[in-house]
This record gives sequence, C-alpha cells and structure tokens, in this order.
Amino acid sequence: MAMAAVGIAGGALAPLLPTQRGARRCAVSFRRAASVAVRASYEAGVGVMATKVGMMTYFDPATGKPVPVTVVGFREGNVVTQVKTAATDGYDAVQVGYHGVREDKLTRPELGHLGKAGAPPLRHLQEFRLTAVDAFEPGQELDFAELFKEGDLVDVSGNSIGKGFQGGIKRHNFKRGLMTHGSKSHRQLGSIGAGTTPGRVYKGKKMPGRMGGTKTKIRKLKIVKIDNDLRVLMIKGAVPGKPGNLLRIAPAKIVGKNIPKN
Repeated sequence: MAMAAVGIAGGALAPLLPTQRGARRCAVSFRRAASVAVRASYEAGVGVMATKVGMMTYFDPATGKPVPVTVVGFREGNVVTQVKTAATDGYDAVQVGYHGVREDKLTRPELGHLGKAGAPPLRHLQEFRLTAVDAFEPGQELDFAELFKEGDLVDVSGNSIGKGFQGGIKRHNFKRGLMTHGSKSHRQLGSIGAGTTPGRVYKGKKMPGRMGGTKTKIRKLKIVKIDNDLRVLMIKGAVPGKPGNLLRIAPAKIVGKNIPKN
C-alpha cells in the first residue's frame, strides 16, 4: 500500500498521514487553549488592594431592607510601581504597591525597585494584566473612588480562613453514616477503593486534610456604598479571609461587556 506523500502536489496539499493529522489537530487545540488562557488572564480594568475590616448590616435608604455587607478599608498605598509593556516585558501590565511600612522591613532590592518609581516603602505588590497601559505611569496614585462607583460589580480575591485538618464531612460535605443499628462508622470516610482492582487509591480522591487557607476569588459582588470620608467600600455579601486580611479588588469580568466573547 503506497503511503501518501506530504507536500504540494498539483498546486494542492497532498493528504496527510493519520499520525500527522492527529499532530496537527493537537497543535491547533494547544494554540487555541493557549489563546483562551491568555485572554482569561486579562483584567477588565486596573484594580486596587484593600484591607478587610469586617461585616455589618446596611439598611438600603430606598427600600429600608437590611443588606449584609463587608466593610473594606484602605491603608497607605495603591501606587503604580511599574508599568510593563509588550516591548520590554512581553506583555502589558500595571504593578501596584500597597501598605506602607518602615524601610527596615524591606530588602535593598525591594527598596531600589520602589525607589525607581518614586514610591514609598510598600509591603505588597500585585500585577493587573491589561490590554492597554498608556494611561498609567510609575508613581501614579490610584484612587478607589475614581475607579469604582456605587452599583459596580467587582471581583474580590484573598486568602480564605484556615480551618486546619478537617474530616470528609466538613471538608467535602460527605454524608454521615448510620448512628444506630449496630453501625460503627458514624463519621468515617468509607471505601476509598477496591483491593485487587485497581489495588490503589486514585489521585484526587476526596479525603480528610488541610482545609481553607487558600487563594479564593468571589466574582460579581456589588458595591453598595462608597464613603470617601472614612475611606471605605461596602460590598454586598462576604469576601475571603478574616478582618485584617489583604484583598485584591478588580472590576468584574462580564463577557460581551468588558471581556470579548471570542
């Protein structure tokens, strides 16, 4: 059986071998997945860092209904410390610094990096990847009252509260076993696999372990109130972490509005 030649025959591409067709499909799928990953990494706009203060009840002046809100405060900072461009760094992004500290709390390289931007000593640095960075320059201060307004939707990221080592019921919402009728397995995990086949525990099996203390993002939370005098935001609902934790607040990604569909 003659094998199909690969090349240009009669002005058209000759048929590809099955293995070559599979390789081409894999390459196309990889490029498509890489393109989707890059688009997903872009923010809808530059954001800020903040500190969680706590939760309270806010009464809507229009309806009088109680609304559970998280109060978010702002320390010194939210200064642009670096502007990255595709020409110099391969991508466009804005680096923002937050939470002023004493100089002896930072290393010399960190102080040198901040000094180039004319920024004070800052403890936290975060990047916001954008499609255009022409409107930003090092040393520029970002004001949350100018970036957001009441009614906006935001994505809030932070480290969730650590729960320590927990069992399957608390960690994965497993059901409890029988409490009567002679059962001795009340809160135990149960079977984790057969003895001979497969003779092992599958990777990713949900089991007891460390719970919480991981980076978490809650999307599309509504800003209920902005208080410029107290320098706080009131965001509807709960956000990750406990009072005093660092938060990252960015405009919510809404496909078709501020994020392209394709």
